[in-house]
Amino acid sequence: MVTPRITVNGKEAPIAPAAPHTTALDYLRERGLTGTKEGCAEGECGACSVLVARPGVNKPTDWVAVNACLVPVAALDGQEVVTSEGLATPGEAGQPSVLHPVQEEMAVRGGSQCGYCTPGFICSMAAEYYRPGRCPKAADGEVHDAAAHTGAGHTDAEHGPNGFDLHALSGNLCRCTGYRPIRDAAYAVGAPADDDVLAHRRELAPPAPAATEYTQDGSSFIRKETLAETLELLRDRPDAVVIAGSTDWGVEVNIRARRADCVVALDRLAELRELRVESGFIEIGAALTLTEIERRLDGGVPLLAELFPQFASRLIRNSATLGGNLGTGSPIGDSPPVLLALEASVVLAHADGEREVPLADYFTGYRQSVRRPGELIRAVRIPLPLARVTAFHKIAKRRFDDISSVAIAFALDIEDGIVRKARIGLGGVAATPIRAYATEAALEGKAWSAETAEAAARVLESEGTPMSDHRASAGYRSAMLGQSLLKLYAETPEAVSA
Repeated sequence: MVTPRITVNGKEAPIAPAAPHTTALDYLRERGLTGTKEGCAEGECGACSVLVARPGVNKPTDWVAVNACLVPVAALDGQEVVTSEGLATPGEAGQPSVLHPVQEEMAVRGGSQCGYCTPGFICSMAAEYYRPGRCPKAADGEVHDAAAHTGAGHTDAEHGPNGFDLHALSGNLCRCTGYRPIRDAAYAVGAPADDDVLAHRRELAPPAPAATEYTQDGSSFIRKETLAETLELLRDRPDAVVIAGSTDWGVEVNIRARRADCVVALDRLAELRELRVESGFIEIGAALTLTEIERRLDGGVPLLAELFPQFASRLIRNSATLGGNLGTGSPIGDSPPVLLALEASVVLAHADGEREVPLADYFTGYRQSVRRPGELIRAVRIPLPLARVTAFHKIAKRRFDDISSVAIAFALDIEDGIVRKARIGLGGVAATPIRAYATEAALEGKAWSAETAEAAARVLESEGTPMSDHRASAGYRSAMLGQSLLKLYAETPEAVSA
């Protein structure tokens, strides 16, 4: 087996002698690339963000910002990484380096105060800078001032005139509260120049997935070439820790000092990275990142489109997967309520074959499921057609990038003013994500009216077994369930309910 290697800022180097659990952050800092910082070690602050070349959605390759504090460096075997130090162009004959446009704007607009978070902001900003279609050139082919660009046509407070989506920075924290000049820098960058090396890299094929078997000090990191090989390995090693984006396991490694004898990576398996739209369902590969799903569906599943901006941060969504979010079995995961409302099922794969399980039957207890040893989630299936009236309400202490106190997803079919079908998924009110069966029954067959909504809201308040903790009291959670249904009724277009 070839020794794992990683390309950092254009230079290839071996991963050894780093231990298999070593994060990309620690590996980079040990190599002297100290612009990459540790702030939280949980994927909350973005001080560690770096760029990784990944398979593109609209181009062969995308530059994607990820939390280096969460991803094992072994998971980057064969991959290309760019840190804040690698963005600048080295000067000739002893001359100083030429700043990258993102770095230049951050400097001239005062976007750096203490400087600790700045490299991470710059990497996240650079990923958005290189997002295909963000800032097209003017009709004459020239790159003009950013104010001349309309980007995607956004002009609101969260999108710049250059098409820059400020949510690209939602996973980066500035403890000096210097957000205004950072935003100014983001809204000032234009389109990449014709000779921009990193922009040109997007037109070339992404790094090929690498089969990895890396053992050090008795611990192993393994990525097989195919799903079949992976399933055979898991049959022999049912105790192995399975990861994709490592947004959950990375926290365990950093905060709780968890270690595993064997970690098996699924993130690059082609069989888990497909998205298919069939006549009766949509199948989403379990190892596709949430960002990839969001951009490939492009609003085709409105309930998922409403979920994605509220799911953690862009940095997390660039690594996190539906398979991982369901696999951890957390009762406060944001995707299970949405998928329950969509009547989704999971395709479970084992070396002996596959089976499909409705998500409503998947969870059996706190962080427990019907998934057997050696079995993994291959895909999520969403049946078609989709409900006409959908909504996702996330109750949390912060508007974005926070853990839910309560999450509620609605999917209703309303015809001629009658609720023909209702599906409601709940998170944060029981030991597992649950369906609100009693509330669904209270709605179906009834007129979609204020009286029906108020009666069903009282039923919804009694669903689940909410508890009190540091995020919310049991009473507050119950109250928010009822209010959520009333909010849905208030916001439903009259044309739908007529």
